[in-house]
Amino acid sequence: MSENIHYETRLLLMSFATGMGLTMTYDLLRIWRLVCPHRSIWVGLEDVLYWIYTALMLFTLLYSENDGILRAYIILFVLVGMLLYQRIISRNLLKHLKKGLKYLRMKRRRH
Repeated sequence: MSENIHYETRLLLMSFATGMGLTMTYDLLRIWRLVCPHRSIWVGLEDVLYWIYTALMLFTLLYSENDGILRAYIILFVLVGMLLYQRIISRNLLKHLKKGLKYLRMKRRRH
């Protein structure tokens, strides 16, 4: 495999992994909100901080791996990574976590 193809493949995989990592980070934020509910002002602030973090992560990916050049397939594979993580892992994880928290709350009320 040529060096260029190896580089482009690596960049594609890093874009995919970045998308998955960003969605996983947001899932951690959502889990925090389930465990410790708080006011909408704090939810809004957390979301703003998450989007600042997302922008910094994407800038870092583009700058360190591609000399700051924006390519459509990089953004596409970040989005694909986000979508696949959300559809496969996030949906099931949060569904089971909500059931577990509901069960714990019911147990706590009985005692």
